[in-house]
Amino acid sequence: MLKEIIISFEAYKEAHRFIKKNNLWKWIIIPGLIYTILFIVGFNLFLSSYDHATKWMFEELHVSKWLNHLGNSWFNFFLIIGKIFIDLLLFFAYFSFYKLFFLIIASPVFAYLSGKTESIITNKPFPISMFQLLKDISRGVLLSIKSMSWQIIYVIGLLIVAIIPLIGWITPLIFVFIDCYYLGLYMLDYSNGRNNLNSSESSDLISHHRGLAIGNGMIFYLFHIIPILGWIFAPSYAVIAATLSLHQAKEKKILFNR
Repeated sequence: MLKEIIISFEAYKEAHRFIKKNNLWKWIIIPGLIYTILFIVGFNLFLSSYDHATKWMFEELHVSKWLNHLGNSWFNFFLIIGKIFIDLLLFFAYFSFYKLFFLIIASPVFAYLSGKTESIITNKPFPISMFQLLKDISRGVLLSIKSMSWQIIYVIGLLIVAIIPLIGWITPLIFVFIDCYYLGLYMLDYSNGRNNLNSSESSDLISHHRGLAIGNGMIFYLFHIIPILGWIFAPSYAVIAATLSLHQAKEKKILFNR
């Protein structure tokens, strides 16, 4: 898996050269600006509502009453620290669902961009087909809904674990790795769809090569450390890097079905 993660990391570097060489900046900037605006708006909405969500959860689970009943300052300390990590987990959950929502909206652009990338690296024509485009869009929407459903289950489970002192503190990190995998799965699926793999076959292939998906998602996350510019570049760079990483994995003969 480590080799696959390294391939995904290197693919982002190659994606930058690829974009410059083939002058694909309009496919980076326009969707990136839309993504950034929606991200800022969504983040502000999250900040105005997440405190109410955590208070509601603590009240429903009677965590605060239980700890207050114990009357132990150490437990109160753990409560405060635990709430910080629950806040982090909820933030990452918001970010995940927002991202999937945006990917649904931008699926026509990303389907085209992935196909264009593959046509350039294989030196084959890329005919624009409305039927194929609609097929890619519907496939992307279904995959997003499936991913979101699984992630809701993970969030509920991790929120329950998050109230456990010490053990619960790693739940945000666990969710980030899960989210990285599902993001990479989404980006890689465009290429698998063009190679006539159905959704189940695509998911099975990627599950045997998790490093390609996780690596792609990790760099996507790291892009967000850079305000504005990183947010603009993150989505389109991710889909191009995913396409390039699959191509490189095939060339290095490490991509196969089990």
